[in-house]
Amino acid sequence: MSQRPREPHTGHRSVSGGLARATVFGVSDGLVSNVSLILGFAGAGVDNTVVRLAGLAGAVAGGISMAAGEWVSVTSQNDLIERELAVERREHVHNTEHETEELAAIYESHGMGKERAAAAAEEVMQRPENALAIHAREELGIDPHNLPSALWAAGLSLVSFLFGALLPVIPWYIGGGAGAAWASLSIGVVAAAGVGGLVGRFAERSVGASIARQVLIVLVACGVTYLIGELVGVNLGG
Repeated sequence: MSQRPREPHTGHRSVSGGLARATVFGVSDGLVSNVSLILGFAGAGVDNTVVRLAGLAGAVAGGISMAAGEWVSVTSQNDLIERELAVERREHVHNTEHETEELAAIYESHGMGKERAAAAAEEVMQRPENALAIHAREELGIDPHNLPSALWAAGLSLVSFLFGALLPVIPWYIGGGAGAAWASLSIGVVAAAGVGGLVGRFAERSVGASIARQVLIVLVACGVTYLIGELVGVNLGG
C-alpha cells in the first residue's frame, strides 16, 4: 500500500529572540507568585482590604521587577553578542585568509567537496556582511540581523506578568474570606493549566504532562505560603 507524500511544512515557528519565553514566563511567574502571596495573607486571617492591597502591590512590584530584569538580561546578552561580532569583523579584515579557510571548513563539514567549499568560501568572503552572518550563525549560533529587542522583551514581561498576577486578585473585589481564597486558588489552577497546555502544544510535548507540571507548581507554592500565613497569623494573634 503506497503512502501519500507528506506535505512540505510552510515554515518554523519563531522561537528565537526570547519574546515567547518572556511572555510565557511572565504569565506563569505572575500567576504563581501572586496567588501564593494572596493565599499567604488569607491564611494569616487579615482583613480583605489587606489581601487586596497585597495582591495589587505584588502585581505592580513584580511586574516592574520582571520587566527590568528582562531588559537588563537581553541588553547584556546583546552587548556580549555585539562584542563578539566586532571581534569577528576585525578578524575578517586582518586575517582574511584564515577566516576564508574557516568558512571553507564549515562548508566541508556540511558535505561540500573540498574544491567547491573553497570556491564558495572565496565568493562569500567578497561580501563582508554575508560572510559575517554565516560565521556568526556557524560559530556563535546567532543571527546578527535578528537580535532580540530588550524593550519588546521588557514590555511583554510587564504585561504578561500583570495579566497573570491580577487574575487571582479579582475574587477579593467581589467577596472575601474562604470563598475568595478558594476562588483565587481555582483561578490559579485553571490559568496554570492553560499555560501548561499552550506550552505543551507549541513545544509538541505531552500536553497532559505540561498541564500537570504547571498545576503542581501552583498547588505546592500556594500550600506552603498558606501554611506560613496561618502560622504567622496564629503567632501574631497569640
